[in-house]
Amino acid sequence: MTEVNRHRSTKIDKKGRGLLWVAIAVIIAWFGISAVAGPLFGKLSSVQQNDNAGFLPTSAESTKASELATKFTSQDTSILPALVIFIGPADQAGLGAIGEFATALAAAPIEGANAVVGDYLAQGAQLIPIPSEDGEAILMSVPLDNDALATPLESGEPALPAVVKAIREQADQVAGFESHVTGIGGILADLFDSFGSIDTDLLRTTLIVVALILIAVYRSPVLWIIPLFCSVIALSIAGGIVYLLAKEEILSLDGQSQGILSVLVIGAATDYALLLIARYREELHHYDSRVTAMIAAWKGVIEPIAASGLTVISGLLVLGLSDLASVRSLGPVAAIGVIAAQLVMLTLLPAIMVLAGRWVFWPKRPNHDDLDENLSGFWSKLAGLVGRRPRQTWIITGAFLVIAMSFATQLKSSGLAQTDAFTGNPDSVVGLEKLSEHFPAGSGDPTIVIGPEADKDAMISALRTAPGVVDVKQTTTPFIPGGPEPTPVVVDGLVQIELTLDKPADSVDAQGYVTAIRQVAKGASETAVVGGSTAVNFDIQQTNLRDRNIIIPTALLVIGIILALLLRSLFAPVLLIITTVISFGATLGISHLVFTNLFGFPGTDGSFILFTFVFLVALGIDYNIFLMTRVREEAIKLGTRPGIIKGLTVTGGVITSAGVVLAATFAVLGTLPLVFLAELGFAVAFGVLLDTIIVRSLLVPALGYDLGAKIWWPSKLGKSEGPLADASKVLTS
Repeated sequence: MTEVNRHRSTKIDKKGRGLLWVAIAVIIAWFGISAVAGPLFGKLSSVQQNDNAGFLPTSAESTKASELATKFTSQDTSILPALVIFIGPADQAGLGAIGEFATALAAAPIEGANAVVGDYLAQGAQLIPIPSEDGEAILMSVPLDNDALATPLESGEPALPAVVKAIREQADQVAGFESHVTGIGGILADLFDSFGSIDTDLLRTTLIVVALILIAVYRSPVLWIIPLFCSVIALSIAGGIVYLLAKEEILSLDGQSQGILSVLVIGAATDYALLLIARYREELHHYDSRVTAMIAAWKGVIEPIAASGLTVISGLLVLGLSDLASVRSLGPVAAIGVIAAQLVMLTLLPAIMVLAGRWVFWPKRPNHDDLDENLSGFWSKLAGLVGRRPRQTWIITGAFLVIAMSFATQLKSSGLAQTDAFTGNPDSVVGLEKLSEHFPAGSGDPTIVIGPEADKDAMISALRTAPGVVDVKQTTTPFIPGGPEPTPVVVDGLVQIELTLDKPADSVDAQGYVTAIRQVAKGASETAVVGGSTAVNFDIQQTNLRDRNIIIPTALLVIGIILALLLRSLFAPVLLIITTVISFGATLGISHLVFTNLFGFPGTDGSFILFTFVFLVALGIDYNIFLMTRVREEAIKLGTRPGIIKGLTVTGGVITSAGVVLAATFAVLGTLPLVFLAELGFAVAFGVLLDTIIVRSLLVPALGYDLGAKIWWPSKLGKSEGPLADASKVLTS
């Protein structure tokens, strides 16, 4: 008698009928919650914050400088400068035409809002045209009021892109000139536009991709709809919760986090659905009652899904150790998404599946016949190969991963210039290129040094010798045509000195000057602080390095503890973590080759390695958890080596399908015109496929088979190979 014949139910009994009513109640409850959360999810973009400076810790020198810099503005609010560059003759007629533009700009209407550009200009703003030395361009700084921009338009859309669009349209009307809007204001506006497609294009593409994969996996015209529908419910719940928390400023949300939330929830929820439905289909062959089959399936997957979710959530929450608010907030944002995916897929999905019955699997309807369709086909052959040649298998796959890993040392992770942050060529990027052709590269966005007035002359003299500095001047009162001469500004005994650099302010090259400038400034005045956007970007990169050194080992420790508790072993968790880290390193190596030789990217964002690590290690361990929990379940009954063969055979198809789904969802990030998300999407997608196809399918089972029961050390399971030492008996047991 086989094991499956020892427990079966032939009909839905009274208890089963009661559970059907529970299922109906669960469905109604989730529909009600979703009806409230769905509209909130639609407002998620309105609570985004995409200002790098706002994410730095208060201890950063550039943050201190930014706080002091507010003393040197004539306004009570912060200023966001947008630079308008006009390419054309910088003669009297040209300057007059640009002057007319400045006069008319305040009255320029903003599309889709009952407002004009003047409503968003900083109080007392002076729009002064500055001709270039070569006489071929004119530059104008348009100071925008950051506080006014913080209020969304009547439509709920962010104000900055609409304001900058109005400035661009007004500038285009100046005859005889080519115009571009750039600077921090222009770049952030283009970033907002890029993130604006997250609510629509990204989500729509993700759902289409997942739907196609599910149709291919299930080969059913109906079944694919259920897990996809449940994943959308999970996303709406997660998005609604994140919106409420971000609105109350309990956590911060940027466009990158929102994009990651969407693909992570859809991918993770679909993965959990694949695991549950596969086990449910398996149990339907063993039970006549679909309720009993679902209970057995639910019990079989609750531990790996719970452990998987706990591992991912723990890995994400370790990001809370970051000094960057943007990185720190991603942890709870993504964790909320994973929790929502777990809850929905462990409650709503089984409720719908039980009520629907076996017909949803049509045309391949599972019958009560005690057959296990997983014990034949491709995965049984692959498992047999691993069992016959375990050592050759892990040596070959391990060597491939180590070779790929060797290229990781060449990956450039020193950050990206904001002009390199786009996969396309938006107007702000073109504007910066034109700006550097006619003005010093750092014009319009100076590096600032603030120090005591008593040390002013010493600081100015020393800073003239600092590397990369082409102009040094003290901040003065605004120049007003026909008004009094500008005078140096002194506030509370402090002065502000503006440095124009020979490299674009947002570039990695400009960041390379910051350390030397700070040394020179402090040599002239011990209390001097250096700030500005270049210093902000430099401090962000330094913080990324600090975060990486703290978060990565902490995440490995936390995940190791969870695995040890789950597998009741110390050896197996170490083995799984080592293989996953090697897979992570191989992914970085392949990413370097692809980014450099195929995509032509100049490098990666400073947070790329950390984000890739967190997602790949957490998600890579995820698939090993799915495999090894089933292996342990089978090892208790059959022995370790036979358990590995059967565990790989019965989980191979579903785990690979789950990996393909998650890889595809992250690959969709590449549809957004942002280099960071394109790089992260590729790395996670490739790494997940590497984990599911090579690490989980070949390397881990081959190592486990070669080691035998020792992988369960020090538990009792590690003291004996079990009742069946011959793996060939597995498929007939």
